[in-house]
Amino acid sequence: MDKPLLQIALDTYDLPSALGPLQKAAENIDVIEVGTILCLSEGMHAVRAIKSLFPNKTVLADVRIAEAGAIISKMCFDANADWVSVVSGAAPSSFEVVLAEAQSRPNKDMQVELSDGWTWDQVKGWADLGIQQVIFKRSRDLEAKGILTWEESSFETIQKLHDLGMKVTVTGGVKVKDIPLFKDVPVYVFIAGRAIVKADDPAAAALEFQTAINQLIS
Repeated sequence: MDKPLLQIALDTYDLPSALGPLQKAAENIDVIEVGTILCLSEGMHAVRAIKSLFPNKTVLADVRIAEAGAIISKMCFDANADWVSVVSGAAPSSFEVVLAEAQSRPNKDMQVELSDGWTWDQVKGWADLGIQQVIFKRSRDLEAKGILTWEESSFETIQKLHDLGMKVTVTGGVKVKDIPLFKDVPVYVFIAGRAIVKADDPAAAALEFQTAINQLIS
């Protein structure tokens, strides 16, 4: 199994609040997510600034495209984002136009965020189009009940998504103690947000995540 990547989710309301923890944690971060809130509050300026400061990191513009996919994805890629996100409930044409925009540029890609109501038929359709990345979130129902555990069904879903050709990003309040649960589960990216951004020592928190991830393949 390839080593999973670690993604930091920056969902702050302004760029300075994002850059503080990011600059401390960056050494141990593989993917930088310019979160939806940050994209809305700062616009593509945030994407452009973060990619300029960290040119060797993969930068995701988490704009959660639902429609106007060609225009929004072009804006993100023009701002030097490497990846953009599309929600699974987007207009059907959005997947095609965003993928086309990504494929028209070197080393660009799209991710589909699996929102409530997604189906296996959709996943197979995306795979047929050539889409390779999805974002899988821990059950919202369980989170709402305060149950912050990972069920066996989640691991089975991740495996099935992988078997259909998808690289799976995992999110939903991921903590360091959760990482060992994913031993032999084909995760492409782990997303950590508050666990790093709100940590007293973001650098140490990111290193702790990377250490746990490295142990998955040791």
